[in-house]
Amino acid sequence: MTIDRQDSEEIIRVMDRTHGRDISHYDASFLAKSIDKRLAATGIMSHAAYNEYLSENSSEAKALFDSLNISYSEFFRNPLTFALLEQLVLPSLIEEKKKTGQPEIRIWSAGSAAGQEAYSIAILMDEITAATGNAGAFRIFATDISEPDLLLAKKGVFNSGAVQNVRLRHIRKYFISEGETYAVTPALRDRVDFSAYNLLDERCSCPPASIYGEFDLIVCSNLLFYYRPLIRQFILNKVHCCLSANGYLVTGEAEREIVAKTEGFRAVMPPATVFQKTQAIFYC
Repeated sequence: MTIDRQDSEEIIRVMDRTHGRDISHYDASFLAKSIDKRLAATGIMSHAAYNEYLSENSSEAKALFDSLNISYSEFFRNPLTFALLEQLVLPSLIEEKKKTGQPEIRIWSAGSAAGQEAYSIAILMDEITAATGNAGAFRIFATDISEPDLLLAKKGVFNSGAVQNVRLRHIRKYFISEGETYAVTPALRDRVDFSAYNLLDERCSCPPASIYGEFDLIVCSNLLFYYRPLIRQFILNKVHCCLSANGYLVTGEAEREIVAKTEGFRAVMPPATVFQKTQAIFYC
């Protein structure tokens, strides 16, 4: 069943007016697919009937809203991108910090889900900084809007399937095996600061936990394509403002063209999804 624009807008109004949940910023096709999945889950046969059902049931409003906030991540999810980070981007950041005498590299994992992405970067940073004699000179801030995901991330316990992309030497060094689960070592877990933050918050340009932003690297993967074009641009403007001069942005493969067409970023080494900030001016 395909939802038309009028039905979609009516559901947006019901969610906002009746349940106080704004879903207008989501991409139209993604929103339509999510609504159709809820029709199938509830056994309702028409959008009009679903709209009426939705207006009377706060539990269904929550179910629809939760279905739109997809939280999924993997360790070292994009091998090409992580290879570029390991071999070029992170070493160059470390070298630049040494030259300028600055104290630390600042990294933000935006939309961090259960923490796999942030921990993957922490592993690389710990290994590289130790090898260059600059151990410990980095801070990673990881944010998400999902409190349950943040709780999982802070615990840092994953099943065996979740760590299948992690190198054996990294598993041995950075995880504690407990039967079928793998717990991130306390030392690595302490390198990541997890906190709640909504990327769509207009009141602040960077996570409050980071105090002032100025990130050398921001990872914002597999998130932009869920939103409408204006919201995508809002997020990218925010990211640009939060980056230090010549800082880097990492996105997901499906978002490569979105960022490539955005003023203020240049691709570092296509087809990897790593971009560097240019000096385009945005209002921050």
